[in-house]
Amino acid sequence: MNVKNYEDVDSWKTMMFLYNAALKEVGTKLEILNDEFQHVHRYNPIEHIKKRIKTPESIVKKLKRQGHESSIENMVKYINDIAGVRLICSFTSDIYRLAEMIGNQSDLKVLSIKDYIKHPKESGYKSYHMLISVPIFLTDSVVDTKVEIQIRTIAMDFWASLEHKIYYKFEGNAPEYISRELKECAKMVSELDDKMLSLNEAILKCLEQAEEESRQLERLTDRDGNPILNE
Repeated sequence: MNVKNYEDVDSWKTMMFLYNAALKEVGTKLEILNDEFQHVHRYNPIEHIKKRIKTPESIVKKLKRQGHESSIENMVKYINDIAGVRLICSFTSDIYRLAEMIGNQSDLKVLSIKDYIKHPKESGYKSYHMLISVPIFLTDSVVDTKVEIQIRTIAMDFWASLEHKIYYKFEGNAPEYISRELKECAKMVSELDDKMLSLNEAILKCLEQAEEESRQLERLTDRDGNPILNE
């Protein structure tokens, strides 16, 4: 397979091979990062990893919405989320921690970032999007292939899943009261994330205090648990 750049590609199967390879590369890298974090900090920032390739129908629809003809060249140029990875975290603090870890990978190139957590969409949608490119090493060439990474909490993912179903059911024209209720739910999700993060921080603080008290007790007792008396 001789693929020097995207302009040389005229085969749909070849493109799907590249995007699937990119998903495997990125997925493995993220699992290793998660394992390393568990090894060092005894904590997994990633709850779930979801991977998917956009269907031909979705790609064609998106190109039409953007006013482009359906072609391999336009697909690669204008559709950035053909290969997608979604990272589901417990807490909002995990999102930025993971984004930093991904950005520090020397063999990944961050092409763009969209922070819909600090700047939510009008609908109430929240997520952290990173568009990256990963080099795919073939027998006689290297092809940089785009992958979109979405990072969000469990609560954000639950809301986004419901919004996605409604969006497609009503083809983007949901009744006003449903859109209004969705926005209200988005506020509730945001408040829940904030409360869960605060609760987790409080729990960690309690554990740290308990460990410190235990260390102090160990310093004041001998191996048999008897108090050490100063002469």
